[in-house]
Amino acid sequence: MFEIPIFLIVAALVILSSAIKILPEWERGVILRFGRFTDVRGPGLIILIPFVEKIIKTDIRTVTMDIKPQDVISKDNISLQVDAVVYFRVVSPEFAITKVENYYFATSQLAQTTLRSIVGQFQMDEILEQREKINITIQEILDKATDPWGVKVSSVALKQIDLPQEMKRAMAREAEAERERRAKIISAEGEVQRAQKLADASGMLANSPGAMSLVYLQALNEIAGDKTNTIIFPLPLDLLKPFLETQK
Repeated sequence: MFEIPIFLIVAALVILSSAIKILPEWERGVILRFGRFTDVRGPGLIILIPFVEKIIKTDIRTVTMDIKPQDVISKDNISLQVDAVVYFRVVSPEFAITKVENYYFATSQLAQTTLRSIVGQFQMDEILEQREKINITIQEILDKATDPWGVKVSSVALKQIDLPQEMKRAMAREAEAERERRAKIISAEGEVQRAQKLADASGMLANSPGAMSLVYLQALNEIAGDKTNTIIFPLPLDLLKPFLETQK
C-alpha cells in the first residue's frame, strides 16, 4: 500500500492554512496579488491562491484614540496642557493600506499637531468657554486631512485643560470677587425694596389718622409686654379728639 510521506502532508496543511482565511464581521481583507492590489474581501470565508495572493487584515470598527497632553501657548501667551480623545474608523481599507504606511500612527501625529495649532489660536477664556467650537474645528480639519487615507474622523473631544497654579489662584480670586459683588448688589436691591415699602406704608398711614392710631396702640402693647422697664409715653391728642368732641 502506497504511503504518503509525512513532509507532503505537512506541506499540504501549511498550504491549506495559508489559502483559507476566516474573517470576523468587523474585519476586511485587502488582497495583494504579486504585490498589486486586487480587491477587498470579507467578512467570512476567504480562499487565497497560495504563494500568489497575500491578505492584509483591516479593522473597520470605530477606534478610540487618546491624545496625550500637549503643551500649548494660548493666544494671550498663557501656557496650558491640553489632552483630547479622537474617534475614527477606516471606511476604505484599500486606501488605509496602500495610501499611508501606518494610518493609526499618522492619524495620531496629525491629531497632536492639529490640537496644538487650533487651541493656540484662542485666548484662555475662549478655550474654557468654547470647547464645543474647538472640538468641531479640530474634527473637521482631521476629517479632511485623513480622507485620502480612507479614514473617517467622526468626533473629537477635549478632555482636560490644565492651567498653571498661579493662573488657578488668580481665577479663584476673581471668582470670589465676583461672588462678593453679586452679594452686595443683591443686598443693595433688598435695601431699595425695603425703603420703597416703608415709603409706601408711611404714605398710607399719613392719609389715614385712624390707621396711625392703631399702629401706635399696637406699638404700645408690644412695649408693655416687657415688665422690667418703666415706660413713659406721650398720649397723642388725636386719640382724645372723640372724647373732647362729646363734651362740647
